Amino acid sequence: MSTILEMRNITKTFPGVKALQDVNLSVERGEIHAICGENGAGKSTLMKVLSGVYPAGTYEGQIGYDGQLAEFHSINDSEHVGIVIIHQELALVPYLSVAENIYLGNEQRGRGGLIDWNHTNSEAAKLLARVGLDENPTTPVGQLGVGKQQLIEIAKALSKEVKLLILDEPTAALNDTDSEHLLDLLRHLKGQGITSIMISHKLNEIAEIADRTTIIRDGRTIETLDMSDPTSTQDRIIKGMVGRDLEHRYPERTPNIGEEALRVEDWTVYHPTQIGRVVVDGAAFDVRAGEVVGIAGLMGAGRTELAMSIFGRSYGRDITGRVYKRGEEIRIRSVSEAIDHGIAYATEDRKKYGLNLIEDIKRNISAAGLPKLSSRGWVNGNEELKVAEEYRASMNIKTPSVLAVVGKLSGGNQQKVVLSKWIYTDADVLILDEPTRGIDVGAKYEIYTIINRLVAAGKAVIVISSELPELLGICDRIFTLAFGRITGQVPVAEASQERLMELMTQEREQDKVQ
Repeated sequence: MSTILEMRNITKTFPGVKALQDVNLSVERGEIHAICGENGAGKSTLMKVLSGVYPAGTYEGQIGYDGQLAEFHSINDSEHVGIVIIHQELALVPYLSVAENIYLGNEQRGRGGLIDWNHTNSEAAKLLARVGLDENPTTPVGQLGVGKQQLIEIAKALSKEVKLLILDEPTAALNDTDSEHLLDLLRHLKGQGITSIMISHKLNEIAEIADRTTIIRDGRTIETLDMSDPTSTQDRIIKGMVGRDLEHRYPERTPNIGEEALRVEDWTVYHPTQIGRVVVDGAAFDVRAGEVVGIAGLMGAGRTELAMSIFGRSYGRDITGRVYKRGEEIRIRSVSEAIDHGIAYATEDRKKYGLNLIEDIKRNISAAGLPKLSSRGWVNGNEELKVAEEYRASMNIKTPSVLAVVGKLSGGNQQKVVLSKWIYTDADVLILDEPTRGIDVGAKYEIYTIINRLVAAGKAVIVISSELPELLGICDRIFTLAFGRITGQVPVAEASQERLMELMTQEREQDKVQ
């Protein structure tokens, strides 16, 4: 097996920050090579150097590609030689068709320079077949789910005769079925001689698919592991990523559970646009002060819809049911009323709904608690800055200044800003929707520690998560949700992944019998 890529002593500096320091990466032709590291370690920066997003001359070091020294001054330069990068934030236009997205910038022209749409759609259909996607090429991309959009990005890469495919967190937003389909596709492409580099925090997927794994920490190369070696374990990867052993993935906590903080009864929510479709059906659950309650369910079970509808009716219509706070019924008709009642909701989509990415950290932290900082309509800027600095220290937000733009932070640090925003509102009940999605194991541990601090202070925390081991590791009780209905409640001491999965698929199995 020959080497297709050799990156030597790559150093990349931004104002005040050295993102990469003498990083080395060697990739063999036809292999699937994983890159691991904590958020902010420099993984994406390295791939942007490789793909020409950061052009030659803006970094130090050398890139050897396909046996020759290479200097890429733009993405077009790297794509011209067969290097294609698919970023974590998919770059598709929702209002254009699948075929139009695949050939955007690479249009299939016919006579007179006009686009040959028949040829475009025909070729797009062939590419969709290669990635295993049975969709009409004329379908608008916005009508498709994230899993299918990820496959369209790969089809787009194949249209450019890709030799080296780079995928940045390709399964972060996918369910288990779509993730497995994507991994199968990478194996299939490997069989066709296409080399892949995959950045991922999902160590189980890396162990399953990668031939070798390079670990980066604090902008430096730590080591490259041969994944066929029995010593290349997940624990070894974690130690390389965080610089220490995480003997316990979940911090220990001694529960001190108090009185009931929140109770929801007979909660029913209808879809906002599909008339007659019930999304949440008679759901009931409760959480106590000092308790972490988990909500488990498959994709589409209604977990996020349940949370958003409770939090100020920010999802759905014709909502019925009752909400009790410390035993007294409360009415929540808006987000501001939810906040006034001491309820907070940290969304699963921090980039779209949780943060203002073009605003600084200070403003993001204060956004939901401005009444605490204002008088007669004026915000006390000095106090706002002081509060932001306190949260930067207590939440260990890695940034040189709270005046830094929040969109420039790593995923884990962005999540800490989201949590800071809601903790500052002094909420009694915090609903955390996928609080560790897309962040590394070290940052996850810090989030779990923050959750423990909250419940130790008497807060009630509800965690929605797709990762059953996570729920088993941090919760006191777990409710299961299937097709909008609560199907079970299990104390964590009696819970297992098998038991939870049984409850999460309960109605589905019953439907099969009927």
